[in-house]
Amino acid sequence: MPEPRVLIDATAVPADRGGVGRYVDSLVAALDDGGARLTVVCQARDAHLYSCLAPQARIVHTAQSAATRTARLTWEQTTLPGLARRLAVDVVHSPHYTMPLASRTASVVTLHDATFFTDAVLHSSVKARFFRAWTVTALRRASLCVVPSLATADELRRVTRVRGAEMHVIRHGVDFERFHPPTPEEVRAARDAAGIGSTPYVAFLGALEPRKNVPALIRGFVQAVADRPDPPALVLAGQPGWDSQVESALADAPLRLRVIRAGYLPFDTLAGFLGGAELVAYPSLGEGFGLPVLEAMASGACVLTTRRLALPEVGGDAVAYCGVGAGDVAAALRELLGDPARRAELAEAALRRAKEFSWSGSAEAHREAYARAWYRHRRGRP
Repeated sequence: MPEPRVLIDATAVPADRGGVGRYVDSLVAALDDGGARLTVVCQARDAHLYSCLAPQARIVHTAQSAATRTARLTWEQTTLPGLARRLAVDVVHSPHYTMPLASRTASVVTLHDATFFTDAVLHSSVKARFFRAWTVTALRRASLCVVPSLATADELRRVTRVRGAEMHVIRHGVDFERFHPPTPEEVRAARDAAGIGSTPYVAFLGALEPRKNVPALIRGFVQAVADRPDPPALVLAGQPGWDSQVESALADAPLRLRVIRAGYLPFDTLAGFLGGAELVAYPSLGEGFGLPVLEAMASGACVLTTRRLALPEVGGDAVAYCGVGAGDVAAALRELLGDPARRAELAEAALRRAKEFSWSGSAEAHREAYARAWYRHRRGRP
């Protein structure tokens, strides 16, 4: 049986290349490298990028604006089905919850997590309602749904109670060209970009949103290092979010302690930023996968995270774990900062474990999912 022709709708990828963007970009590159029959539809600003990432693929950019969520959804529902027919594809892969309802092709939808159901207060109310509705729709209407972890699959079955939905667990990979133990020059470049100077530091990378639990990290950091004669800095890198408690936690931090809001760092400095830290702290309240943890592991960092949802599937025995309260974070930070040998041991273990996650393996599993979705579609299933 010939391999299906697949269209990946990359129009939902944000310009700043957060977790969803890194997933789509890396998957597209690995699929193309593996010889998949691929079409990528993207926003005009990304056409050159995808031409470079997937030189064998057909790249089509949208003629109309898809910059806002409303515009993109309108395009997805009204224009994408006809485009898929004209391009004669067999499967449309929608990599971020929503899907074209009128499409006559097989459909694959990626559902990244279940926190819109289980921890709705961590999201804006509008966003939570939107993604809950589309998650249920995808489980009912798509030929097949891809989820990045067993934890996400289990949670979706529990909270949606959609019967008969076919979910394939396909782990993300990590880009080892971008995320690797950094050279001294890469560490210096990251320090310059983040404004750290020569101070040792604890790193956090992610959006400042409630789910990332940054206020507890700040307060835990303060408790852990307040009595140290030469305390490290805490560096918060990533796009600004909507966690109103971050400012309060920052205001409570003593002036002698450095908490640096580095903002969005250039992508090519991330390995240096993560690998150059004393440790990377990511005390999330729950992740559908935990790509920042994996990327820190691949960068040779000692990582501290939580056991919430999918994070243990990524970290295994190669990271340190803590609870989500400020006191829990403080105790774990204090122990790790006081034990360089343990940090080195975890960093080595993390690097070994990270090598188990590859985008080539993820792409091969996606190709199997596409073939399965095409088969189900031709059999008259969703």
